[in-house]
Amino acid sequence: MEDMNSYSWLWFALGTVLTWGLYGIFLHMGQVGMADPANGRYKAFLFVGVAYFLTAVLAPLAILVARGSDWNFPGKGLWLSLIAGILGAIGAFFVLLSLGALFAQGNKSAPAIVMSIIFAGAPIVNAIVSLTMHPPAGGLAGMRWQFVLGIVMAALGGYLVVKFKPDPAPSDHGKKVASTSAPAKTD
Repeated sequence: MEDMNSYSWLWFALGTVLTWGLYGIFLHMGQVGMADPANGRYKAFLFVGVAYFLTAVLAPLAILVARGSDWNFPGKGLWLSLIAGILGAIGAFFVLLSLGALFAQGNKSAPAIVMSIIFAGAPIVNAIVSLTMHPPAGGLAGMRWQFVLGIVMAALGGYLVVKFKPDPAPSDHGKKVASTSAPAKTD
């Protein structure tokens, strides 16, 4: 029987699936919750930055201090990590812009649509870039058909989720509720 620690990577990956799956929903709700159609997305993005500061600056800083880490940051690792963070922040900003633009068109399913496209498309981009960085033995001919099928299925899956998503139930928000009391008499 395999040691459960060999599956720790899977638990972390599933944790990312859960948190990033919720990310678009909460980001959209935060943007709408700002109650500022012109600047709500920028206000929400500001607090995404605050959250990143708390979780991606203060938490690792505390861990490094607690572990007695040296403070040597080789240039290659520093710059590549900084670029990764910039790409992540730009991606988060694009998520907000996309959610806002779709919601402005009256589409209440903005998070489902936007995040489905992102989560179907990002693995495809990752696979293509990874293949160019580390080509398979035998070039493109060395790729298994299952790998290619997986990429096609990811694209098709994203399309199908967006195209055939269920319509949301009608909302009572903003509708006037009919009064059950009799109108007041006027003399």
